[in-house]
Amino acid sequence: MKKFKKVAVGGTFDELHRGHKVLIDKAFEIGDKVVIGLSSDEFVSKMGKPHETASYNERCKELEAFLEASGLAEIAEIVPLNDPYGLTISGKGLEALVVSKETQKTADKINEKRQKAGLLPLEIVAVNMVPAENNAPISTTRIRSGEIDRNGRMLKSAQR
Repeated sequence: MKKFKKVAVGGTFDELHRGHKVLIDKAFEIGDKVVIGLSSDEFVSKMGKPHETASYNERCKELEAFLEASGLAEIAEIVPLNDPYGLTISGKGLEALVVSKETQKTADKINEKRQKAGLLPLEIVAVNMVPAENNAPISTTRIRSGEIDRNGRMLKSAQR
């Protein structure tokens, strides 16, 4: 028996890496059903990312393949995120939100907005960033710059 009926997790999930997978796996560990908010192309364009980002469709296909391979596709729902809050403010039945420690402030804002809307706050489950071989967090920016691979292994070109 899982702790929650419906859990949300969100992100850009570009270059789906080990850190993303830990975050997503945590949501499935505690929830019977998981709603995954995937940042839309329009939302990504407003984020000011320091690198190119794969299209929504490419990121969605990679996410679906991961869920399918993990046997989780049946209990997942991928929805587009057009802002930092997505369905979390209006979503019926949501009980918890899984975030990285780095995005916990957004989760706190979500609960403030829910309270103003007369909704119960979501339980916030914060997951530590996953370290790469050099103990700095795995991130899409580091992967895209060629510093590390998706599992956090240092790449030879970065070890000067």
